Formats: sequence, structure tokens, C-alpha cells
Amino acid sequence: MAERSTAAVDVADNSGDEPLSAKADAATTDGTAQTQDAEGTGSKDAAKGRDSSDSVPASPDLHSGHKLAGRYRLEECVTRLDGFSSWRAVDEKLRRAVGVHLLPANHPRARSVLAAARSSALLGDPRFVQVLDAVEEDDLVYVVHEWLPDATELTALLAAGPLEAHDAYQLVSQISQAMAAAHREGLAHLRLTPGAVLRSSTGQYRIRGLAVNAALRGVTADQPLRTDTEAIGALLYAALTRRWPYESDAYGLTGLPKDLGLIPPDQVRAGVHRGLSELAMRALANDGATASRQEQPCTTPDELAKAVAAMPRILPPEPAFTAPPEYQRTTYQQGTYGRPSTRPASVAQPVIVPPPPLQSRTGKALKWAVSALLIAALGLGSWQLAETVIDRNSGSGDPAPTQTTEEGGDDNNAVEPSKPVTIVGAQDYDPLGDGSEKPASIKNVYDGDASSYWTTDGYYSADFGRLKEGVGVVLDLGEVQQVGNVQVSFLGGSTSVELRTTADATVPSMPTGFTKAAAGSGTKVSLKPDKPVEARYLLVWLTKLPMSDGGSYRGKISDIKVTS
Repeated sequence: MAERSTAAVDVADNSGDEPLSAKADAATTDGTAQTQDAEGTGSKDAAKGRDSSDSVPASPDLHSGHKLAGRYRLEECVTRLDGFSSWRAVDEKLRRAVGVHLLPANHPRARSVLAAARSSALLGDPRFVQVLDAVEEDDLVYVVHEWLPDATELTALLAAGPLEAHDAYQLVSQISQAMAAAHREGLAHLRLTPGAVLRSSTGQYRIRGLAVNAALRGVTADQPLRTDTEAIGALLYAALTRRWPYESDAYGLTGLPKDLGLIPPDQVRAGVHRGLSELAMRALANDGATASRQEQPCTTPDELAKAVAAMPRILPPEPAFTAPPEYQRTTYQQGTYGRPSTRPASVAQPVIVPPPPLQSRTGKALKWAVSALLIAALGLGSWQLAETVIDRNSGSGDPAPTQTTEEGGDDNNAVEPSKPVTIVGAQDYDPLGDGSEKPASIKNVYDGDASSYWTTDGYYSADFGRLKEGVGVVLDLGEVQQVGNVQVSFLGGSTSVELRTTADATVPSMPTGFTKAAAGSGTKVSLKPDKPVEARYLLVWLTKLPMSDGGSYRGKISDIKVTS
């Protein structure tokens, strides 16, 4: 059973938190703070509170082990609140962890949750935690989303202290660009809190709960652009100061002192980057908060992204090198020539007396015997070397002897010529992403037609947008066979690729379940293991993609041939 990761929980741990510009009310008995209406918030554009309907049905009474659609097995209930529940689950079909939100089909927000989930899934932007499924079935509505066990919530990052200037710059840059793209497609978040922002192990920030978090909580906004922009400003403020930019404490952060108002981050904490401090105030922009700086407020994520791009780039800090330990001089065979002794004179040092040389008759005879044996060995070696050279020169014109075997016998030393190995099937392989990578064109990799091809999704960089280590194609040889070489032809530019193999009867769920046999890069790559391997499934694993015509990075495989 997979361990729980708080970084993978979607609405669960922050679903009851306050709107960004609201003052927090007293906590309820279950520890979740209740939201306020827009009239009670610190900004006239803040998100409205959740639905106040008294007829919210109870959350579904399900248990661990229950299966949805015959494939999603519930493992652990993370939250049960407001008539919905959030679970960690396992997709048994693709053998991966997922998150699931559940609510009754007669829940007053069920329709809006389904609509929000399906709209979010259509966006397909890798900067957001992807919605994988949204279904109404058996009086239940459930939304399935990605589970990111290697990611860390911004809440946990801030618990260790404020972010460095470079990290805070990357945070506001990536989040503002992602939300600008979402708003261009008509999608808003409205619940953009520190718990909704994750940082992967590669440093990529990802946003979860786009549109879905607000729909589950019944949150709406008159000006969604302004609401999300202020939320990004609050995230940047918290990242720079480790303080929440309102009077009340929230998300594990201490609020500002009462009756002081909104003050710039560089006045809250010493050493804050001046440009980032001004940027946070421009995003929050509460009634003249930036008047002293003579800067226009940013009221949309797109304006904020442009303001970030106009700033001088903030470089990461130089790595700190620790000084090597002082060299410790050894005392082995250490003399005192030319320098005084550092040892106390009163301490007597033991004197090692070497053994006397062999001066007896026996010693002399032994030395002569050893010398004679050495001379004989040298003479014998020289004679054999000369004989070999003479035989080679005298036989250079004769044909090389051929090796024959007795009739009916086996020649175990004969090398069998390589022959083609038939590929009986193939499948796309994306266990580190959403589980699917253009499956419709997968047969093009072994159809023998060089003009047809299989392509990956488009990414923002050659390393898959720093979202995952790679994607690939799994080839099925039908049975365990000897594999001597795999020839892969690419289109579009040089591509880095690895060959991984397994003799198991099933395809491993993760790339580490295969054994790496060879690697290379180019447009025509010959993946030849150091020695022939026995395998049934071959993983052609792409690790670096070329730039495609559309400005994104894609891998294109036109043909794969396997020989023994």
C-alpha cells in the first residue's frame, strides 16, 4: 500500500481555509475555518463564500477497499467535509496512485463540480494537476485527479522559513503564467492558497484544484481575474516574509499586526528583494497600497506575468563550498631531515632494527639459485617469442585453417548470424505522467512504413518541461527471445533514448522495473547491449526531446527494428 503524501491531496487539507482577502473566523470543532461572504472581506473583489444551503446531504459512507468503475480502489479517506469526501486511491488498470473527490449525485454542487472538472481536464496544461476522469455513476459523482507523491506543498516549504529570492521569483513567474493561460480559456481558480501550490522535486511549480476546489466549496467571484491575481500576490508576500498579508493567521502563517494595515514585505523582514516586494504590493493593490511607489496595480494574472518578465532576472545563489579538512600529515616513514623534531625529547622512540642480510653460506647459495632461475625463465621466454614470430612470418601466405566439426556433432563455439525478431504488439508508456501518450498511433513504430510515425505530447523544454524523466514505447516480442540490437529511427531531430528490457510475463508499472541495456542519441540510433539479453518486453525510453515545428518539444519514432 502506498504511503500517504500530503503533497498529493487536492482539496483535502485546505478546503476549509479562508478566502485570500478575508479575515479568518473562529475555527469549528473539526478544525476547519469557516469562510465569510464577500462583504466581510478585505477586498471588494474577493471570492464569495460557499453555499449556505441547509440541505447538503451527508458525504457518501464508503470505506477503504471500495472500487469505483471497477478500477479505482479507495485506500485512505483524507477529508470528509460539507457533503463531499477526498480519498487517496489506486487505479488498478494502470497501477498508479490517484486522488478522488466523492459526493452524492443529489448534492447541490454536484452539477457544478462535474462541469468544472470536465472544463479543467480539457485545458491539458502540464502546469496544473490534471483531472483524469469525471463521472456520475450509481448515485455518486466522483472526480479523479493526479497524485504527486514527490511534490511538496508551499505550506510545508514555508514552514521551514521564507523562500530565497530566486525561488520566490520562480514561484510568482510560473504561477502567474499558468493562471494567465487558464483565464484565456475561461477558467478561474478562486481557491489559490498555499495548499493548492506544489513544488516538484525538479523545481517545477504546479497548481491543483483549478475550478474544482471552488466548485466543491461553492465559491464564486464577481471579478475572478482580480481574485486570482490578489491570491498570487498573497502567495508571493508569504514566500518573502513567511507572514500572511492580513490580520488573521492562516495556513500555518502568522498574520500582520492589527491596525497596521498592509505594509510592504521589505518593511516586514530585512533582506527582502526590493523588486519582488513591489511586485507583491502591485498584485495586492489594496486602495493605494502602491501609491508611494508610483507603480500601477496588476489586476489580472497576465498583467502580473508581464510585470515579472519586465524585472531583471534573479539568478540562483552561488553554491556554497565547504573547505576541505586540513591535511593530516602521516608519520609513516617520516623523517626529520632539515627541521627540528616536534616530539618531546624525553619520550624515547622505539628503534626498528632491520634484519641482518643473509651472509651465511646458505644465504649466498639461495641468492645464486634465485638468480639462475630468473635467467633461465628469461631465456625460455625469449626463445618462445622468437619461435612464434618466425612461424607467423613463414605461414603468412597460407590460407587460414578452417574449423571443422564431426558429422552429427554440435559446434558450441559457432556464432549464429543475427536475424530479425518479430514485434507482435506495442503500447505507449507514460507511468510518470497521466498514463497515456498518443496511443492511437502506436502501431506506426513497427509497421515498416518510414513515413508514418508515433509522436509524444508537446512539452515546454527538451526535458519534458521538468515534469517527468521520460516517456516511451513498450514492444511485446510475444515470448522471451534473445535481443542483440534495436534500431530506432526518429523524425524531427536528435533524440536521446535508452533501451530497457525485462523477461517478466507482464509489463512493469514503473521504468525502474526494467533493466537498462543500452543508450544513445541521434536520428538513427542503434541500441546494442554489451552482450545479448533475453527479454520479452523492450522499453524504448525517450529521455530528451528535439524542438518541433510548432515551438514545443516532441519525440517522433518512425520505425523500430529488433534483431537477435
